[in-house]
Amino acid sequence: MTGTSHVDLQHLKPCRDSDAPIYLQLYRRFRDEIAAGKLRPGDRVPSVRSLASELSLARGTVEMAYQMLAGEGYFLARGPAGTVISPRLDAVDRSSRASMSKPKTQPATAVQTMSGSPKPFQFGLPALDAFPRKTWTRLAARSLRALDATAMNYPDPAGYEPLRRAIAAYLGVSRGITCSHEQVFITAGYRGGLELVCRTVLKSGDIGWYEDPGYIYARDFLHRIGMRLAPIPVDEEGLNVKLAQQKAAQARFAIVTPTHQCPMGVALSLPRRLELLDWAKQQRAWVIEDDYDSEFRYSGRPLPALKSLDRDQRVLYSSTFSKVLFPGLRLGYLVVPETHVAAFRDSANHLPGPGSILPQATVAEFMEQGHFARHLRKMRVLYAERRRYLTDALEQLLGDQIIIAPQAGGTHILALLKGQCDDRAVAAAAQSQGLAIQALSDWCMEKSTHGGLLLGFTNISDTAKSMALTLRLLNVMKKI
Repeated sequence: MTGTSHVDLQHLKPCRDSDAPIYLQLYRRFRDEIAAGKLRPGDRVPSVRSLASELSLARGTVEMAYQMLAGEGYFLARGPAGTVISPRLDAVDRSSRASMSKPKTQPATAVQTMSGSPKPFQFGLPALDAFPRKTWTRLAARSLRALDATAMNYPDPAGYEPLRRAIAAYLGVSRGITCSHEQVFITAGYRGGLELVCRTVLKSGDIGWYEDPGYIYARDFLHRIGMRLAPIPVDEEGLNVKLAQQKAAQARFAIVTPTHQCPMGVALSLPRRLELLDWAKQQRAWVIEDDYDSEFRYSGRPLPALKSLDRDQRVLYSSTFSKVLFPGLRLGYLVVPETHVAAFRDSANHLPGPGSILPQATVAEFMEQGHFARHLRKMRVLYAERRRYLTDALEQLLGDQIIIAPQAGGTHILALLKGQCDDRAVAAAAQSQGLAIQALSDWCMEKSTHGGLLLGFTNISDTAKSMALTLRLLNVMKKI
């Protein structure tokens, strides 16, 4: 142990304007400092009294954050000798370095949140110009007028009950998932669902299978909260379960996008779905199903959710309203096994939850009155059309430099680069010109054999815009 504190108090200072409670902000800041290596095992942290004084916080607030950190194994209290970063984390870190791929430092352009107007080719964004704003505004105003004493009280940590009932009904019809509203938890987006899972059935240092390439933002989040990820290759049948068992047979969890793999666009085949479920049953492991955009499939019938095949209650089903309504809602949901409802409710009691009840009430009304189903039908037609605009432009202007990967659905196009062209260089050059293109290589944990570009198409509204944007990309590529 060093015997001295290495804490940068400026990094710990909470934001008074944040929706998150002060104690939770403090807890997360310490955790991020540890994950970044700025606080090492054995380093001493300030006493509760000292930190409360330095940051002008109540001692009880700091004490609550310290208790959470100690409970999760980050802190070790040594009585009069003070509190230190747990030496046990050193062993976990050494094991992680020896057996797991460490998270790569990503370019800021690859992971930063984009705000303001949609950027050309922006990934993961619905068609904001086609959202039914008038209907939404009317329902939101009605929800506000209907606010009663019950709604003004402390909210249910699991979320607004009418919304949970609407989601359970929707999943039964559209995704083949039979569940009660008690099994549905409203979360602060997809990452809120991941945090709830990690706090309830996993612990820091657990190993999990992760699709490679896979969803970059969730990967970064999981690394930051102390999970170790084993990169598992994705082929034309999805995640390779046999290889995963050889690589990390004792994994505690697997995160998959089985309906439409992100970012490759393939579907997890039925044999592999059954293999995955059998592994989870045998190992008492958890499968976290990210069903982020199953509503948008343009050829063939929608594939059933993996959860619909789950007979042993090992699948935790997660989805979000960010891709189907708008990301500013910051609302997602998680469906848990009936046997674990009490445990998840207990964890939800200690998390910030999904926030204000008003957006949840508006979404509930939107679903109950049939607007949600109508909106999805409209978007399926619109997205198929906008996808065609962009694929036609890409094939016409860049057909000798790219191959468009076949995808049955989704809201982005994967353009594989021919030859030895560096996709990171292309993406960086495109981003410098205002094009929000991402490199496939940045989504890989291990070295990629193929470079590619991820191009969002949902906000490209006509042929002329598609051609103009593709021409801008062509000009960028000519300079590489």
